[in-house]
Amino acid sequence: MKKLLQCLVTSFAFFTLAAHAAGPTEVVYHIDDAETQGIKGLRNIRNHLDVSPQTKIIVVTHANGVDIMMEGAKDKKNGIEYAPLVGALKSRGVRFEVCEITLKNRNLKKDQFILDTDFTPSGVVRVADLQYQNHFAYIKP
Repeated sequence: MKKLLQCLVTSFAFFTLAAHAAGPTEVVYHIDDAETQGIKGLRNIRNHLDVSPQTKIIVVTHANGVDIMMEGAKDKKNGIEYAPLVGALKSRGVRFEVCEITLKNRNLKKDQFILDTDFTPSGVVRVADLQYQNHFAYIKP
């Protein structure tokens, strides 16, 4: 009986790991500087989904990276507005999160951000938790 129970527990653990491995890839994109990472990061995410549309992607922004989520914000180099690019990615299931510590430090309000922006208490903690606890792959464009 004891061997049967051990066999069942081992089988359950194996199938649980196999099911997790067979699921969609989960990735956190970390953006902390809109000027150097904004357009490049949004294009990387678009390309990522074009090749692997089932990927679960969460974009975590903090510091100057939150600028990609601000209403009316544009890329300084070429004047491209971020909101339409973000909106297109959101329609494909990408989640965008803004660090609330950054809001406090920069004296920003939630209503300054594009619709449906999600907020997280700490961008850095969120990135770490997604990597460690949820096994998300990490990409910093």
